[in-house]
Amino acid sequence: MKREIPVNSEGHYTIGGLDSLELAKEFGTPTIVYDVAKIKEQIAKFKAGFEEENVKYHISYASKAFSSLAMYDLVAKSGIGSDVVSGGELYAALKGGMDPQELEFHGNNKSRAELEMAVDSNVGYIIVDNFYEIDLLNEVLTEKNKTADILLRLAPGIHAETHEYISTGQAKSKFGFDLQSGQASEALEKTLANPRFKVLGIHSHIGSQIFATAGFVEAAKKLMDFLSAWKEKYDFTAEVLNLGGGFGIRYTDQDEPLDVKDFVKIIVEAVKEKSKELNYPMPAIWIEPGRSVVGEAGVSLYTVGSRKDVEGVGSFVAVDGGMGDNIRPALYGAEYDAVLAKDPNAPIAQNASIVGKFCESGDILIKDYDFPKTEPGDVIAMLSTGAYGYVMASNYNRNPRPAIVFVEDGKARLVVKRESYEDMIRNEIL
Repeated sequence: MKREIPVNSEGHYTIGGLDSLELAKEFGTPTIVYDVAKIKEQIAKFKAGFEEENVKYHISYASKAFSSLAMYDLVAKSGIGSDVVSGGELYAALKGGMDPQELEFHGNNKSRAELEMAVDSNVGYIIVDNFYEIDLLNEVLTEKNKTADILLRLAPGIHAETHEYISTGQAKSKFGFDLQSGQASEALEKTLANPRFKVLGIHSHIGSQIFATAGFVEAAKKLMDFLSAWKEKYDFTAEVLNLGGGFGIRYTDQDEPLDVKDFVKIIVEAVKEKSKELNYPMPAIWIEPGRSVVGEAGVSLYTVGSRKDVEGVGSFVAVDGGMGDNIRPALYGAEYDAVLAKDPNAPIAQNASIVGKFCESGDILIKDYDFPKTEPGDVIAMLSTGAYGYVMASNYNRNPRPAIVFVEDGKARLVVKRESYEDMIRNEIL
């Protein structure tokens, strides 16, 4: 289904009602612009989905998708929690105004310093990933004479229909306790026996950018079966079933994601069904949407520079950004759509690859793309770049990372400054 491309009276592409050409002029390029209304709309849809199902729930924004002080502030004011996966994300979340009790701390190799930081900050929930972490967290809690609410991350052995690098629920994964081998049961025994831990329930995350609900339903049913068995064997009843995130979004017109409310409904009904079948108390359902909250809200603005045409081979239109601010095409083979900011409805006049300025042959943002005629100085708007762009950005080739702008209620505000050359050498010593 072809997405709607908003334009103003001059025919220019708009973001949150503002002229993209004016945004590029004011803030420069490359810049990633977020339509805050779209972010809030997605959060509201997730909430509404659960409210309509009348179940206990908790939503944590997966901030690895995009984090900044302004984003954490927005999340906090939206009345949901956030997950963090490092000491750096935890630090930023707290500085951005998040209530530590609303934070989940993830990660497959948390350091002692990070766990101490989490405990000292009174983080609400620690998602325990492995036996090493059980022992390390126990040491930290014992030294500080504290306890922690934890969830055990499990690898349910589910193959999600997505890219190998972002599929995380299969048995052969670096994340979580394996269900089939008995690791998960051993972890439960060990944590239940330790008064430093309050085991609230279990966590699973089967992957990212998933369109089919079958994997989520299978995971929910499989995990409920295990919880039922654990209730019989250990007299343990989980308060929480955290099914993670991974809900797919529209990157190109070929993508057809489900409405998030429909996703929620299908997942909740699967858990309700198993709860009734097994006569197991209905747990609170937790989810961790990230990409689905911010992905389609973000647009990257680039300025066209050089062009190369090779007869019988192809054409290349170069922009002033690339793999330094969006590594996903090079890393995952990710695909995107783009529009010519000055006239999104201009007729197709070329087939060319939109490429970056970095010294890598793989620095191709969009390959062999049908696009209107471009000239040096034109602004190209690359759509749905709100997730896993800026947070994976680098200073490769000594290029500064881009600026971030939030647009809301007809106003634009800079929330992350563009890096300067001075910023890039700030920590270096001669």
